[in-house]
Amino acid sequence: MANSTQPAPAAKTNAAGTTAAVPTNRGVTMADVAKHAGVSRTAVSFVLSNRENASVSQETKHRILEAVQTLGYRPNAGARALASQRSDWYGIVTEIVTAPFAVDIIKGAQDQAWLDRRFLLIAPSDQADAVGPNQGMEDAAFEKLLEQRVEGLLYAATFHRGVHVPKSANEVPTVLINCFDADGKLPSIVPDERAGGRVAVERLLQAGHSRIGVINLDPNIPAAIGRLEGCREALAGAGLELDPDLVVPGYATADGGYEAACQILDKYPAGAGRPTALFCLNDRMAMGAYDAIKERGLAIPQDIAVIGFDNQELIAAYLRPKLTTVALPFEEMGALGVQTLASLTAGQPIIAHQQMVDCPLLERFSV
Repeated sequence: MANSTQPAPAAKTNAAGTTAAVPTNRGVTMADVAKHAGVSRTAVSFVLSNRENASVSQETKHRILEAVQTLGYRPNAGARALASQRSDWYGIVTEIVTAPFAVDIIKGAQDQAWLDRRFLLIAPSDQADAVGPNQGMEDAAFEKLLEQRVEGLLYAATFHRGVHVPKSANEVPTVLINCFDADGKLPSIVPDERAGGRVAVERLLQAGHSRIGVINLDPNIPAAIGRLEGCREALAGAGLELDPDLVVPGYATADGGYEAACQILDKYPAGAGRPTALFCLNDRMAMGAYDAIKERGLAIPQDIAVIGFDNQELIAAYLRPKLTTVALPFEEMGALGVQTLASLTAGQPIIAHQQMVDCPLLERFSV
C-alpha cells in the first residue's frame, strides 16, 4: 500500500557544515535563510536591509546572499512598507482602462516611474458620480491602493474636466491627470487646449484659408472653451474674426460631426461665403465631416481642408486622405504626473498648481 505521508523537504548542506531542509514552497522566511546560512536572523536582517555599520563579515554576507538565492527568498514588501510607512509603489486610479488613450497615460507614467525606481499599481474605476452596479467603485479603488501603502496617487480622467475625488486621496500626495480638482486643492496636469486650438487655426491660415468653419464639442466643457479661444486668437492675429454662423456643435460624435458639416456646407452656395476649411474639435467629428464633404462631390483638401484634434490613431491615420490633427499629449501628461508626484513625496516644491502640456500639430494630408 502506498505511503500517504508527504515527502520530506530536500536536504542540503549549508555553509556552516550542517544539513538543513530546503523549503519547497514559496513561503520562505528570513528564519529559513538564517538556518540555511548558519547565522542569526539578525545578521540576515542587517544584510538584506543594507544596514550601515553592521558588524557582518564579507564571508557571512556572502553565505547569506547565497542562501537567499538558493531558497528563492523574497522580502515581504507589505510588512516592510508597514514598518517603514514607505514603499516603492505609486497608485494610479483611472476610469479609462478601456479608452483609446488609456495606454498612453499609463505608459508615460510607468516609464517615468521606472526611471525613479518606482512601480505603478493600477486600479480601474468608474466616474465618481457613477450609479448602478459600479457605484462606489472609485472610493474602493482609492482605499485598496492606500491599503498597499502606496507613497502617492495619480488620478486620470477620460476627458478634461473638473472632478471630485474621495477624501481619502488627501492621505498621501495626489496628482490629477487630464482633469483638475473642482475644489482647487490638488495639483493637476492638463492639456493646453487654447494653444492647441491656436496652432490648428494658424496652420489653416498659413495654407491660405480665411473662411473657416468650426465643428465644436459640447460648448460648456474645458476642451471646447479652450480650443475655441485659441481659434479666435489665431484669427485675431491675422486681422480676422470668427463668424458665429460658422460654429456648429457636433457633440464629439461622428454622427454629430456629419450633421454639423452638412449644416455649414448647405448654408452657403458654392463661392458665396462657403468656408474653405473646417476645424473639427475632435477626430471623430472630423470623420463625420469627411462623409458630408464627399457626399457633396467636394475633395479634401483641394476644395475644403479639414483639421482635427486628439490624434485618435485609428481614425486620423486611416482616413483618406490622412487627417492632419492636433495631438493630446497623454504620454507626456502621464510622465509629468509622476515627476510632480515624486517632487511632492520628497517634500519639494512643484512648478505650478496646474501644469499645462503643449498639444503638437501632426501634419498629414488633409490641409
